[in-house]
Amino acid sequence: MTCLFSTTQRSFLAAMALLAVAVPAHAADTSRVVSIGGAVTEILYALGHDKEIVGVDSTSLYPPRAMKEKANVGYMRQLSAEGVLGLNPSVVIAIEGAGPKETMNVLEAAKVPLVIVPDSYSEAGIVEKINVIARVTGATEPAKCLTARVRADLDALETIRAGIGDKKKRVLFVLSLVNGRAMAAGTHTAADGIIRLAGATNVIGDYEGYKQLTDEAVIAAKPDVILSIQRGGPGVLDAATVFAQPAFEATPAAAQKSFVAMEGLYLLGFGPRTARAARDLATTLYPDLKAAPLPSERTGETAACPE
Repeated sequence: MTCLFSTTQRSFLAAMALLAVAVPAHAADTSRVVSIGGAVTEILYALGHDKEIVGVDSTSLYPPRAMKEKANVGYMRQLSAEGVLGLNPSVVIAIEGAGPKETMNVLEAAKVPLVIVPDSYSEAGIVEKINVIARVTGATEPAKCLTARVRADLDALETIRAGIGDKKKRVLFVLSLVNGRAMAAGTHTAADGIIRLAGATNVIGDYEGYKQLTDEAVIAAKPDVILSIQRGGPGVLDAATVFAQPAFEATPAAAQKSFVAMEGLYLLGFGPRTARAARDLATTLYPDLKAAPLPSERTGETAACPE
């Protein structure tokens, strides 16, 4: 039988099926929450449920006190079932993509409720994350407050983008360099989503996810800007490292030394601060762009929404 759904439609249907199975129809017992995923933790804090969190993963970098206050269960894609269950959680709230699969299978089989929060890289996806987590925690009124803030910021971001005009910067997101080859972001990635929100074009549009590029592909892409995430220690990416590679040396980005690195969760988390991150990226890509503070910045609404 011929499949009538595109890849995007199948992904959407799969996410909706996952959501229907994973999210309870009513609030769960949130007396001891293990939060997996930086955006999940950020939203829980913003909804005023930080006191119930007993553990977070290593991507939970905002607010900064989260990693100081809570037990660390490790990187979200390399979780240990023992490490999570050892905290005696009443519920585990995990971002879609957490793993490995074997660990998630063990958590799913345990008596502790496991809630998977869908992760899509769009404005609607941010609001959906908030609503899913609010449904689990029963934070209906704080969620209304938080989604109103997010929507106001996104509306202001749209106004800022309108000032960019037709000449969009061509951006290549590089996650890492392995033996001189760039691991680059294609479509259906957080990098692709934030590039679009910032009013630019992802030069990689012919594949989904991440893939190593050949030197020829880098040259052919003709990026105006190289975008990456800030990191320390081995594997650090900076302008000198990237533009020392022969393929990148031949790009328009190298001619202008156009390299941008931003903190990973802020740039790629698709949480409550994403409009700010997109605004910051846009003003870096387009220095002449006029961008007033976003509504949440003008009112100082950075604390948790009231119960």
